[in-house]
Amino acid sequence: MPQAKVQVRLTVNGDATDVAFAPHKTLLEVLREDLALTGTKHGCELGECGACAVLVDGKPILSCLMLGLETDGAHVTTIEGMADGPTLHPLQAAFADMGAAQCGYCTPAMLLTAKALLDGNSSPTMDELRRALSGVLCRCTGYVSIFNAVGSVCSLGPTCGADYATGGGRPQEDDVQ
Repeated sequence: MPQAKVQVRLTVNGDATDVAFAPHKTLLEVLREDLALTGTKHGCELGECGACAVLVDGKPILSCLMLGLETDGAHVTTIEGMADGPTLHPLQAAFADMGAAQCGYCTPAMLLTAKALLDGNSSPTMDELRRALSGVLCRCTGYVSIFNAVGSVCSLGPTCGADYATGGGRPQEDDVQ
């Protein structure tokens, strides 16, 4: 017997959307499988890597840990909704210009998380930037190019990561000065 579906109404990237899916599906699965928004990445599916982060009502959320049915009435922003048509968001342009993307797997989550930070605080400190991005694991860049790209669109400046040691691990595992 086919499993019953639930239907939710949410706003995805500015568009009101009705979507029906199996009640056990995570937001990650709903976005990728039911709405064909594949910019949100499957990572660990345990909430440890952060690759699946999207914005729900403006806050970064790990979509692998949230059930799709919890989004009824919510506003969800994915990487597909970050640009304004063909015009890249300033963070997207900075990531491209400064080589912050590398392999690109963490990039959608990194961009959305940085956007949430800057939407709430246009002049973050370096420690605030590190903390905000600490939930998204990047295995390619060492974070310095990411910090510099974000810094280039806020008060920190395009070389903010240059003097900031990142150690060998994730930012939250390094000593924060």
